[in-house]
Amino acid sequence: MKFICFGYFDPEKMDTRPKSEMDALMLECQPHIEELYKSGQVIVDVGLESDAKSLQRVNGSLMVTDGSFVETKAVIGSAFIIEARDMDDAIRLTSLHPGAQVNAGEEFGWGIEIRPIHYFKGIGSEV
Repeated sequence: MKFICFGYFDPEKMDTRPKSEMDALMLECQPHIEELYKSGQVIVDVGLESDAKSLQRVNGSLMVTDGSFVETKAVIGSAFIIEARDMDDAIRLTSLHPGAQVNAGEEFGWGIEIRPIHYFKGIGSEV
């Protein structure tokens, strides 16, 4: 079973910190990312820029707006797809991610959402 996981953060809290502090925090994340990858269950892992556009049909026309579709302080900063036996296994695996392991993440609003995928088509994969 495949799951997509979204890593969230609060940009207002992270953007006010000095670059040196954030660089040190990212170094603290690296061993946790490596442990996650060692599982062999990560299919795709991407970091996302905060610049976004949203598409939505409104009154029969396609509307393009700046920003995230959902109104929230939290921003999706990463997404990764994993293979797991079930939701319990997905939770176990995702708990290796820095968003769950690095204590400073709490201060910056880090969190991870896990959703089962009911359709997946990757390059060279079957549906």
